[in-house]
This record gives sequence, structure tokens and C-alpha cells, in this order.
Amino acid sequence: MMTTARTLVDAAQGVVDAALRAHAAVSDGGNDVDSHQVHTERLAYLATQVRAAHELVAYTERLAAAGKPDAVIEECALIYAAEATHAVRSAVEVAWADFAIDQATADALHTGDIREGVRSGLDHARVEALGRTVLTSLGQNHIELEDEVARLTRDAAREFARNEVVPRAQQIHREDLMIPDDLIEKFAAQGFFGSSIPEEYGGTGMGDLPMIIITEELSAASLGAAGSLATRPEILSKALLAGGTDEQKAEWLPRIAAGETLVAIAVTEPDVGSDVASLQTRAEPADYEGRRGWRLNGNKAWSTFSGRANVLALLARTDPDSTRGNRGLSLFIVPKDSYTGHQWRYQQPEGGVISGTANPTPGYRGMHSFTLAIEDFFVPHENLVGGDAGVNQGFFLQMGGFAAGRLQTGGRACGVAQAALEKACQYVSQRTQFGQPIAEYQLTQHRIGMMVARIAAARQLTYASARAFNTRAVEPAMAKLLACDVAVEVTQSAQQLHGGWGYSEEDPISRYAVDALVLPIFEGVKPILELRVIGRALLAAAR
Repeated sequence: MMTTARTLVDAAQGVVDAALRAHAAVSDGGNDVDSHQVHTERLAYLATQVRAAHELVAYTERLAAAGKPDAVIEECALIYAAEATHAVRSAVEVAWADFAIDQATADALHTGDIREGVRSGLDHARVEALGRTVLTSLGQNHIELEDEVARLTRDAAREFARNEVVPRAQQIHREDLMIPDDLIEKFAAQGFFGSSIPEEYGGTGMGDLPMIIITEELSAASLGAAGSLATRPEILSKALLAGGTDEQKAEWLPRIAAGETLVAIAVTEPDVGSDVASLQTRAEPADYEGRRGWRLNGNKAWSTFSGRANVLALLARTDPDSTRGNRGLSLFIVPKDSYTGHQWRYQQPEGGVISGTANPTPGYRGMHSFTLAIEDFFVPHENLVGGDAGVNQGFFLQMGGFAAGRLQTGGRACGVAQAALEKACQYVSQRTQFGQPIAEYQLTQHRIGMMVARIAAARQLTYASARAFNTRAVEPAMAKLLACDVAVEVTQSAQQLHGGWGYSEEDPISRYAVDALVLPIFEGVKPILELRVIGRALLAAAR
């Protein structure tokens, strides 16, 4: 079975590689993706699916080599490898001229072995059998993590999520409450804020994989009330580690790791979303009582948690020449008081004001996302990340932080999808219709089987991205792209399995469904990831 899965993945990868080379020649190595948006998006997604299939198959191969084979994961690997290969084959057939590959290359996906492998992997009886197996364990995730620290981390995070987050999650969502202070304090006491901050700066230094596993487990309990708490400090921490001064690292990283400094991100603006280079919030040199600094003026949007946070990681234009685009931006650490309401106003002693109004949202509640108005706000120069060397370098520092945010979003998506899977398995095993439990119906089993296979692929792509975070820059974006789509699909399918009760706010499945909707939007909206992050990177490498 694993030989078949590996054959499928390798064949699909060969065709994707050839298609990328052909498209790189047409798109000037990705510099001209806007003239070829549809095909670039298609290729980026196919490449992501095939990469996920590869990581899932590679995981099963490592388990087998270690004498720990997992029959469920092997079934997932074959099913998903067949699905990814079928997607590539179908896309080539539909858009032959765009792929611009020769017939011999395309024929690699039409051999007898490939044809039989796809049919075997996607055979409905196989998928149903996987669904039945998973239903007996109610969908729980106990996969081998290949890392003792990661396993212990999962156990601790899962226990915390079960005991501290789950009992409060529905109330926080339904009443649109801010995360309680005592929950944040308990979160900090577990070391969750500092999981990927080096020990020398007060963190646990466990690395990116344990950080992702913490995020996944907490997101399964609540995306808004727990799973996203560490994302914003993680973004600022990565930026500081990449380009902060020694003094800034020593001052801010220990406070972030301890949960003393709660971080929000202020990048997006009301009229500027993914086009960060077009930001208009200004930072102008200024002095206050002999202290060198900057005055900030402008507006920010979708600044999640910025009420409760006591610092904003804010990107502003320090070069007045707007034609310089992203080369004229700097990253500031902006201190403020903490507020718990849906509206707030902070006036600093230096005379500046920041005010915030929460944007009502159907899901992702617990943190509140604010629109900010910033008026003549003074920030000392030592709070410009990188100091003198950081002037006009903020975009590049923030992009590294955003890569961490995308990686975390992959983990968040896996957690939400896992929660929906488990809830669906519980419900269909208990609910009887037409004389038998819903779980005994063929279509239910098939749905559960496909959910499991897709979650497994998204999870292994995300874990692989975490392990190689500092060496393979495109994979965090791939992990986010695929895992978020999987979360949306799985939560909606699980909601449908609940019937009318799935639409009731009294049931957590409705929370999972609305929470999942935000995942393909934040930390890089889906089309931008496909075109300008994944597509460009793959085409540049294929040139």
C-alpha cells in the first residue's frame, strides 16, 4: 500500500515540477504572475496538495522504519495521495494549453499502475472502512509525534485545554466576552507564550514543532479564547529575534515569554489589506522633552486583541516617499494601557491618542478585532525594532514574523478541524434516524473517512513546515493554505452531519464552523498566498 502511495506522489510531483518549469518561462520566473493569475493559483494549490501528500507518505515511511507502523495513517496516506494525483491529472486534462507540458510527461499519470493506484486509493469501500475504524475511537488524535518533547507538550496542552478552556469556550463565544484574565495568567504559567523563545530570553526554547502542537490543542478547545493567544507574541518575537537590537531582545522577549507583555499586531489598514507596501500610517521624527522618537498618525484595521494588549507591533511609513513601497516602512513597539471592552481610548502623557472600536464578527470571539485611530502618538526611538539599522526595514522583519503567524495558523486550522471531527463522530454514533445510528450509514462513514485523510495530510504538512521553519520559507504558507481549506470543509461537513442541531449556537459545532471561516482570510488571504507567496516562490525556484 505504501509503495503505491509513494508511486502516486512521485508521479504527481514529476508533472507538477514540469508544469512549474513551463510556467516559469512564461511568467518571467514568477515576476509576472498577474498576467497569469488563474493558472498560477491552480499550480500553487496543486503543488501544495502534492507536498502534503509527500509529507504524509514520508511520515508513514518513517513510522514503518522505526517499527511503529500505523494502519490508519497508512490508509490516510494512500487515500490522500490518490486524491492529490487525481487532482493533478484532472487539472492537466482541463487546462492542457496552460500546463504546456509534453505528452510524454502527462502520460506518466496515465500508466496502468497510476490508474489502479488512484482507483484503489479513492475506492469508496476503502474510505468507508477508514471511517468505520475512526468512528470506533470517536475520531481522537493519538498519532506518533516522533519526538518525546512534542509528545509531553501535547499531553500538557491537551490537559490544559480540556480543564481550563473547554468549560468556558461556549460562554465566551456566545456572549462575545474577552478572554478572562485568570485564563491568560494560567496560560502564561504553562509557558505557552515562550515555547519558541530561546531559554536565554526566558522562553522554554522547545522550538517550532512544540509551539505548533500547543496551538493545535488549544485551538481544538477554542480558536478565539485560547488557540490564538500565542500567535501575536510569536510574530513580534520572530521579528525581534531576526532584527531587534540586543537591548530590545533583552527587554521585550522575557516579558513576552512570561505573559507580562501581551501583544497585538497593527498592520492592516481600512483601505489596505494584503498590499502591505501601500500602507499610509505615518511615523515622523519627533522629540519629546529631549527624548528622540517618532509621532504616529493614521488608522489600522483588524487589529485583533489590541484592546487587551499592552503593546502593539505596528508597521508605519518612515520614508515620506510613498513610491519606495515596502522599503519605506518601519516596525514599532507601541506601549499602551490594557482595556477589556468593545471600545477604548488611550491618551498617553506625551499627548497622543489611540482609540479602538471592535468589529462585530460571527466567529473568532474572545479577542475582539479593532479598528484603530492613531493621532500624534509618540513612540521613543528605542522602540523602533532594530534601532537605527531598522529604519525602513520593518516590512522585511514583519514578513518573517508573518511566516511564523502562517505556520501557527496551520496549527490552529488543524485544531479546529480535529475538534469538528471528534464532535461529528460523537454525534453520529449517538443519533438514530430511520431505525439505526447515523454512523452506520455508508455516506456518513465515507464523509468521516475523507475528513480524517485530509486532516492527516494538513497536519503532516504543518508539522514538516514547523520542523524546517528556518530553511524552507514557502512551506508555512503552504501549510496555512491547505490546513485552512481543510478546516472549512471539515467543519461544514461535520455541521451538516448534525442536521438542524448543527445550526444551533447551543452546540459547539456551530462555533467551529464560524470560527473556521476566518482561517483562510487572516495571516494572508488565500489568493495572495497562492499568487504572491507560494506561486512566486515556486516559479522563481523553477526558473
